[in-house]
Amino acid sequence: MIGHAALILFIGMLAGFGLLVSLIGGIELIPGTVIPISIFGGTDAWVRAHTGGILNALLILGVALALPLLRFQVQAAGRIKWMIVGTGWANTLFYWAALLAPNRALSFASNRFGHSSFLSAIGLGPALLFVFISLFAVGLLVHQAFGPRP
Repeated sequence: MIGHAALILFIGMLAGFGLLVSLIGGIELIPGTVIPISIFGGTDAWVRAHTGGILNALLILGVALALPLLRFQVQAAGRIKWMIVGTGWANTLFYWAALLAPNRALSFASNRFGHSSFLSAIGLGPALLFVFISLFAVGLLVHQAFGPRP
């Protein structure tokens, strides 16, 4: 889990570079001189990819550290592990697809932000599935945390 969290954190940090380029319109290698770079996606989408990636990495790290303390059986812990890791990757895919999808990958069809595209489905499909999977996983964590102790 920690390896997956580190990879997702790295991707979220790369999105921070995209955010910087989006905000100032390029990169500043020499103070006062910005080399113009046009980058895809809106600044707001880069903010979401940056902060969302970091938060998903922290979610995975938090669950990785909590699982041993909650004393799940090995099989149950393994299922929760993949539910949470899958959530992190599905959300990462969503944030990056939303950078490119005209409708922000918020729906399978066109919406007020723009028309749908292949990227809309690629971004939204897994993220939508893992909304329910992650809620189930967190429910299991809550149950184990507050349930009776042996």
